[in-house]
Amino acid sequence: MDPCKTKFDPGFESLRLGMLLRQFPELADGRCEVHFAADEEARLSHASWSTDVAWFVQAGESGFKHYLIELLDSLIQYRAQCGQSRWKKGIVRISQGAMSIDWLVDDEPENG
Repeated sequence: MDPCKTKFDPGFESLRLGMLLRQFPELADGRCEVHFAADEEARLSHASWSTDVAWFVQAGESGFKHYLIELLDSLIQYRAQCGQSRWKKGIVRISQGAMSIDWLVDDEPENG
């Protein structure tokens, strides 16, 4: 990946996650974790969801899952292009009306 021509904005991710969650207020009070990873080309390669079945179905039917996957792919590319050391693995957490993302180092266990 080429170095980013734009300075990395650490607030960009939380802004975009918040915007997405505000578009789906019916899902904001749920609890969910999405563990994800990228391939060597800085594209999302897989994601696994931990939540209750009703929330998962609603997230799929409403389009939220699709939009979150697209956003994760974009954030992975953004971080890789800007030379951030953590861009290959992470966890998105939705709880109590908020959504956050934790980026993990490549060899860091996902539950730690």
